Amino acid sequence: MGPPAECSRSPSEMPLTAAPGPTGCQLFGYVGIEAVLDQMKIKTMKTGFEFNIMVVGQSGLGKSTMVNTLFKSKVSRKASQPSQEERIPKTVQLQSITHVIEEKGVKMKLTVTDTPGFGDQINNENCWDPIIKYINEQYERYLREEILITRKRKIPDTRVHGCVYFVPPTGHWLRPLDLEFMRRLSKIVNVVPVIAKADTLTLEERAEFKQRIQEDLKTHAISVYPQEDFDQDPDDRVRNDRIRVSAGGLGLGISAPGDQGGGETPLGEPGSTLG
Repeated sequence: MGPPAECSRSPSEMPLTAAPGPTGCQLFGYVGIEAVLDQMKIKTMKTGFEFNIMVVGQSGLGKSTMVNTLFKSKVSRKASQPSQEERIPKTVQLQSITHVIEEKGVKMKLTVTDTPGFGDQINNENCWDPIIKYINEQYERYLREEILITRKRKIPDTRVHGCVYFVPPTGHWLRPLDLEFMRRLSKIVNVVPVIAKADTLTLEERAEFKQRIQEDLKTHAISVYPQEDFDQDPDDRVRNDRIRVSAGGLGLGISAPGDQGGGETPLGEPGSTLG
């Protein structure tokens, strides 16, 4: 049995009206294409993944606790006895800490960037500027490395992959600061709003507050993760729809402290629910 007509023709014999794009071609024997997946898996297992998240919110909303709970380890650290100046910085500061987490042979280099001082001042005008500047600088740094003629085999990835924004559990509407921050940040990074310390609200108050936040986000055209732009692939659309359903229609999470060790509760147990 000979090869298909498309494979047996020379390029000059191909019809000029043929639609551009790849065409199927029957193989005569084993090529070893399937081994590429195993090779990629082995390489990835050796090098690991890089994941960079930023946590933003006022002091005392449980940012460190939620990060430790999410990754089931002490990945977020703070001073044991901070001074008064450390508790309330005069300006927004950015502090990053990096850990290597390994689970079942898979390594992940996790970098958590905290933003102490955000929203803690009487006048919080433009308090998002240092955050936006930092995120854009990481994009530019990665781009400069990527466009070099002789670039590194593995470019250090310091780009912020996601920003977790902690909403104070007021039980009312989003504050102007919340709306303005998410409106600006959602244009440059994946934003995941989380209701902080949701255990201070009753189930009815929590559901009502969540609904109000979703209405605020829609009214002000703020797109949070997962955005509809990520729904182009059918599999991604199904996965993103599951996230939206579990989060009540939008990527809105709930954070509540538990009582494991330093106050953390593993995901899936009472006391800490995300989505």
